[in-house]
Amino acid sequence: MDTKNALHRYRWLGYTAVIAASVMDLLDSTVANVAAPAIRNGLGGSYADLQWIAAGYTLAMAVALLTGGRLGDMYGRKRVLLTGIAGFTFTSMVCATAQSPQMLIAARIAQGVCGAVMLPQGFGLTRDLFPASEMKKAWGIFGPLMGLSAVMGPIIAGVLIHADLFGTGWRMIFGINLPIGAFAFVMGWKYLPDVAPTARGARLDLPGVLLAGAGAFLLVFPLVQGRELGWPTWVLVMLATSLPVLAGFARYQVLRKRAGRTPLVEPSVFRKRAYVSGVAFAIAFTASMGGMILTLGIFLQLGLGYTALHSSLTTAPWALGALFGSAFGGILMARLGRRILHLGLILMGGGLLALYGVFQWAGADITDWDFAAPLLVGGAGMGMIFVPLFDIILNGVDGHEIGSASGTLQALQQLGMTLGFAVLGTVFFNILSDARPGPAGHINAALDAAGTTALCTVGLIALAFALGFLLPKTVRSTEEDAPAAEDATPDRELALA
Repeated sequence: MDTKNALHRYRWLGYTAVIAASVMDLLDSTVANVAAPAIRNGLGGSYADLQWIAAGYTLAMAVALLTGGRLGDMYGRKRVLLTGIAGFTFTSMVCATAQSPQMLIAARIAQGVCGAVMLPQGFGLTRDLFPASEMKKAWGIFGPLMGLSAVMGPIIAGVLIHADLFGTGWRMIFGINLPIGAFAFVMGWKYLPDVAPTARGARLDLPGVLLAGAGAFLLVFPLVQGRELGWPTWVLVMLATSLPVLAGFARYQVLRKRAGRTPLVEPSVFRKRAYVSGVAFAIAFTASMGGMILTLGIFLQLGLGYTALHSSLTTAPWALGALFGSAFGGILMARLGRRILHLGLILMGGGLLALYGVFQWAGADITDWDFAAPLLVGGAGMGMIFVPLFDIILNGVDGHEIGSASGTLQALQQLGMTLGFAVLGTVFFNILSDARPGPAGHINAALDAAGTTALCTVGLIALAFALGFLLPKTVRSTEEDAPAAEDATPDRELALA
């Protein structure tokens, strides 16, 4: 049997490497939020450090995703995937052995870069592994597994911290990536096809990456650190400088395109109102999602004194609702079009308003059951938006723009998540830090912080709701451009991360 036939025979074993890599990223996108208080107890650090542990990962991924997929075209998807897996596994080990908050944050940033290198390759390799007749089955397995990982991620984190295996405490949430990464690397090395690069000899747009990274850092750093630093003038100058730097990045991309070189971002897509509105929608939506997930987990532990396991089980209805909501959204997106987004936002906002009502009504006597219904409804609404989001937004772009448009949208989603961590986290910690002395004062401040954060999140949801009317009314047809549809499919699923 020749090599090609052998690889085809073992294609499902090769696919396990793609799935394992995606699961690692998804777990690391959720577990740190559950572990944040335990990490602070073990390493010390400030509230801003807790924000950076989450935001550093997503910020690095947002910038690196602009080039992650291109690396596979230049050097071969299998080689780049294995490099990303090895880097992600190594940086996970560094996270697990971190001796200070700064060391952990740096390792999380490196993790985000490796994740951005790793993830896009798996999507292309899936098309290399399977014939067209099996693609639907492959993605049909991928989606539910990612949904299940989203549900189980916080619970696994809580269990690992509670179990305190070998006295590792929170460190095992990163240590678990070592066997998963080793498995993914071996299976990928043995069973993934080694397809020749499609753009060998091409050059990366490194100046564009540096400009994008600088602009994003100048925007996020003041939002996270400004409160603890007392908003000095230089922090405000950084914030103001971020806008011209990002504008300079956009201008550079236009000039690069005119010069006949490949830009990181296709400038033409930003001349389409529907796509620009979709980008704004995605940023508002992911900011609301990221900020609420971070602050809710911290509120339960730092505010109400829950353990990590207790906290993760309490918030499980949110993830469970998202799992069922995503299935519902996938089934009805063709029939309802953008109306499914509005329905999801109504449920998500309603769940958070109900949660705010619980904070006001129950106060310090709040119980686990008080959280269940609001979180289930809110999570279901959030889930409804995951699957159709990319197909609706990308319906406003031309076929030749689909690759750049989907990659850019994916990166901006990560930036939106980062902004949610930064802005809503700052709102939460600002109120919590003003607590009056004593247990009662601390709980009241925590309830006030959680309630205010919930209302701010509802405000972001309302903004997304208004922007939704500017989006295309229908989803992008998979028959419109078959290759483009394949490229867009995995991006929808990555939104779960």
